[in-house]
Amino acid sequence: MKIGVIAASGKAGSLIVDEALNRGYEVVGIVRNASKVSQDIKVIEKDIFDLRKSDLEEFDVLINAFGSKGSDPIVYQTSTRHLIDLLENTSIRLIVVGGAGSLYTDDSRTMQVYQTPEFPAVVYPTSSNLAKALDLLKNSKLNWTFFAPAITFDYKGARSGAYFLGSDYVILNNHGESYISYLDYVNALLDEVDNKKYHKQVMTAVSEKKA
Repeated sequence: MKIGVIAASGKAGSLIVDEALNRGYEVVGIVRNASKVSQDIKVIEKDIFDLRKSDLEEFDVLINAFGSKGSDPIVYQTSTRHLIDLLENTSIRLIVVGGAGSLYTDDSRTMQVYQTPEFPAVVYPTSSNLAKALDLLKNSKLNWTFFAPAITFDYKGARSGAYFLGSDYVILNNHGESYISYLDYVNALLDEVDNKKYHKQVMTAVSEKKA
């Protein structure tokens, strides 16, 4: 299987590349600056908006770990629209590294996390635009999966080796926490590449925490 990773040099993207290589996949990194890719992989050095269909046609799976990093958060919508335009009428599967703000607060599915009164104003623009990007995916014909992490997404956390999966609303682990480490998230993401369980769906996961 051949996997493309957009933003392969980023926090999530670089870990996704490591895990995919460990599983024996052929991996291609898609980055704006090839010098920032530390792994020995093929690289496409392009901005996400400069990608063309010919750049992506070799992939079985495209993982989008793109982050705005201070840019206007509307780029989550415009970049998603661009990828939809490139991937429609292809068999390429798109997996998006999403945000917890897009999850519903509970299984009643009446309110998303980013819409709650206590949601931090500083991340509202990013989360609201990611939620709108998700709506674009829902209305597309792509084979997509939007993987929203838990509310606490811990870059320094350990790999527990175990996690619980959920769909489009917040779930808690065995300690009553909405928590996942990046390493567990990446493990779950690559398992989903293998398992193909969440077709045209939102998924989430939490780390199982040891007593």
